[in-house]
Amino acid sequence: MIKTGMTAFSYPGIALCVIIAGCSGVRPANLGVKDGRLAPCPASPNCVSSQSADKEHAVAPLYYTASVPQTMANLKKVILGMKRARIVDEHDSYIHAEFTSALWRFVDDVEFYFDDTAKLIHVRSASRLGKSDFGVNRKRMEELRAEWTSLGK
Repeated sequence: MIKTGMTAFSYPGIALCVIIAGCSGVRPANLGVKDGRLAPCPASPNCVSSQSADKEHAVAPLYYTASVPQTMANLKKVILGMKRARIVDEHDSYIHAEFTSALWRFVDDVEFYFDDTAKLIHVRSASRLGKSDFGVNRKRMEELRAEWTSLGK
């Protein structure tokens, strides 16, 4: 057990990241769209993607009917309406957002790729650090999906 100030941690890695970096981690270099695909999820369970074939990581894409610019504007409103979210990159048919946890300040990278031919928004949400996310990435994508569906986009 490690003690930092008045708080004791039973996981030294968490204590170290809180003391040194605030648990934000480093933005991965493999983000973005390459040949129409977002980066694959790692073997760890802390990632979900609409382009994943395995059940552990798979989530459904979002559907849309409007133009890509209008759809991107609508999706940005949904993203920015969620807690502790910020958009860090956007261009053509891609949005990258970061979501930060309230307590430990863990950062998850959430990506959206707009496939205009299929009228699909492919999604990927992955934790930067750790192995398990206790289902946070999947839950976030389902909350986002519910909000998107309620808008009828």
